[in-house]
Amino acid sequence: MSQNKPSIFETKPDPPLALPPGEPQLALPPPGAPAALRPNRSKFLWILVPLFLAGATWGYVHWSKASASGKPPAAGKNGDGKGSDVTQVVAAKARLGNIGVYFNGLGAVTPIYTVTLRSRVDGELTEIHYREGDTVHQGDLLVQIDPRPFEVQLIQAEGQLAKDEAALANARIDLTRYQTLLTQNAIQEQQVATQKALVTQDEGTVKSDQGQVDSAKLNLVYCKITAPITGRIGLRLVDPGNIVHAADTTGLLVITQIEPISVLFTVAEDQLPTVLQKMRTATLEVDAYDRDMKKKLAQGTLTTVDNQIDQTTGTVRLRATFDNKDDSLFPNQFVNARLLVQEKRGVVLLPSAAIQRSSNATFVYLVKPDSTVTVRNITEGTTEGDDSEITAGLNAGDTVVMTGADKLQEGSKVNAQIPSDTSSKKAGATKAGVNQ
Repeated sequence: MSQNKPSIFETKPDPPLALPPGEPQLALPPPGAPAALRPNRSKFLWILVPLFLAGATWGYVHWSKASASGKPPAAGKNGDGKGSDVTQVVAAKARLGNIGVYFNGLGAVTPIYTVTLRSRVDGELTEIHYREGDTVHQGDLLVQIDPRPFEVQLIQAEGQLAKDEAALANARIDLTRYQTLLTQNAIQEQQVATQKALVTQDEGTVKSDQGQVDSAKLNLVYCKITAPITGRIGLRLVDPGNIVHAADTTGLLVITQIEPISVLFTVAEDQLPTVLQKMRTATLEVDAYDRDMKKKLAQGTLTTVDNQIDQTTGTVRLRATFDNKDDSLFPNQFVNARLLVQEKRGVVLLPSAAIQRSSNATFVYLVKPDSTVTVRNITEGTTEGDDSEITAGLNAGDTVVMTGADKLQEGSKVNAQIPSDTSSKKAGATKAGVNQ
């Protein structure tokens, strides 16, 4: 077979690719050219891949820092078109108002009068004219004890009195007769003297009998037990049908005065001079609050101060009186007492939340007209509730940052939002520091 015959497995080389007319034609190496003449694509890959990875790493790190700081990485603008250096804060205005100076103390509701009724005679308890928990008035009949034994005693005493009065009358008649006979020298003087003594003796007997009558009448009065004060009756201690005695230690019932009622509370002995000084010139008000100091129960006045200081606690007891028309105070109830010793009027007040403190200063962030803040040192006075008195450093109408101060420094630019209802509420308050 001839060697010049083409094999059926031989392939013809592809013709070179031609670009459209007018485009520069690429010169490709002819088929069968050495490998050194072909472009080395692997070198370009080794250069492009590291550059791509480096750019991706730099972009990720830069994005992470921007996210942590809350600022966009390069634009310098936030979503609402304002500069990223403007801080959103809530502000409050200093205002003129009144604030009270209070002394606080722990106290307990104590009735002014508490009476335990006991029987003053021995006998059967026959009638009860009250219901447990009733409010009774002074003089109301409450308990009836069987009066019949004392009625019998009264009859006996009256009979003995009548008998002795008759003997006294007869002795006086004899004395008159003897005195007449003595003037006629018909009898001896000794007989007249004896009759005078007999008359005096009968007079004593009659007085004793009268005492027995009065005692029996008094026992009859004691059979009807009435209310000595106006107050509320507690639970019944003795039921009808029981025999009661004057020597019993357990009473029949207990009456507690509710209106008015008092609160006994304590203040520190260092506060006593101020209290005594204020009591000489004015009547001091006392507010009673519940255990959590959230609800005001009643308002009364300071009545008296104890006569000695408790050395074990360094406190002195005070008594305040409350009308208690609505029964808001109940005997032995725990309360927090707040004694108003002074009311400061027309002072500069500021919400306590706006006051900042450091180790050596008390200050606020004052918002200037150009919406920047400056650090202003202040002097704080009385603090009551949510308000504080500012004695120096601020004037009424100054705007200070209340919320968001942790992000600020001297000269920071802020966008201050003042709650709309704050000013109206504070302006309408007649007395700051008193919970409404």
